[in-house]
Amino acid sequence: GFSGKLVDYPFDTVKVLLQTQNSLSSQSQSQSIKHTKIKQPVYRGAIHCLSHTIRTNGVMSLYKGLPAPLMGSMAENSVLFLSYGEVRRRLGEKPGEKELTIFELACSGAVAGGIASFFLNPFEVIKVQMQVMNSSNAVRQYNGLIDCVVQTVQKEGIVKGLYRGQTSLLLREIPGNFCWYGVYESVCFSQIPEGGTKRDLGISTHLLGGASAGVAYWTAFYPADTVGSQIRANPLYANRGFVPVFLDILRTEGWLGLYRGWGITALRAAPAHALIFAAYEKTMDIFRQFDPQVEDSIDKRSGSISHSS
Repeated sequence: GFSGKLVDYPFDTVKVLLQTQNSLSSQSQSQSIKHTKIKQPVYRGAIHCLSHTIRTNGVMSLYKGLPAPLMGSMAENSVLFLSYGEVRRRLGEKPGEKELTIFELACSGAVAGGIASFFLNPFEVIKVQMQVMNSSNAVRQYNGLIDCVVQTVQKEGIVKGLYRGQTSLLLREIPGNFCWYGVYESVCFSQIPEGGTKRDLGISTHLLGGASAGVAYWTAFYPADTVGSQIRANPLYANRGFVPVFLDILRTEGWLGLYRGWGITALRAAPAHALIFAAYEKTMDIFRQFDPQVEDSIDKRSGSISHSS
């Protein structure tokens, strides 16, 4: 998670700015930020957003709020992979005896994604609020990451403040991780040599599987992420549910508004998620050198897949 986040964070900042641009205004902090249909958006596209942000705020502004997602990605991926293994065991997986199908593995990923979302959301809230300060027409509300956390908790409390947009995150993580794990395991399974196991796969397969999984994750239900960004960045939406915000964006901006930023998100997801899975598999190889009992294999090509630790 750490390795992937370092690669994709500047592009994540661009994604958030594209998603929230029609919610930002140059009004004073005391005024509500209204979501209205703007004929000429602030940014013409991802490239313009990237160049405009660098020109007005400098390259390092693309990394504004980075500590929050770094900590969040470590927590999320730790919980995600642990939950994934536990759900599979509870489904009755026993390496060499009972193996799960690709669909069952994908369902395990969906459950794991739902669990991990509760650990991730507070970091998402802080990340988005720090990122939107990159916009030229956004009010500079926070002096830094800690100040952002303190103000958010003081004004809204822990539940309403740090868990704003939780439903949106669930709707992103559950289908997203269903596709994430399902696509990755499918790619790996398709490349296992006859009579071999996942350990026989090279780094190129893990990179390909991870890249494919990353694009699938963000394609599964991208509008949920757009709605989540609006809820976290726009005070007008802070206490509104997923459906009203979804319908409001659809009414004012159309489907384009719900998918704004998808292109650059899918593009940056490929290398970032390729690194996540490659780093995970390499780490498992290192663990096996110290503990041969650690298992993380897709068993014989006869149709069995195991992935336990």
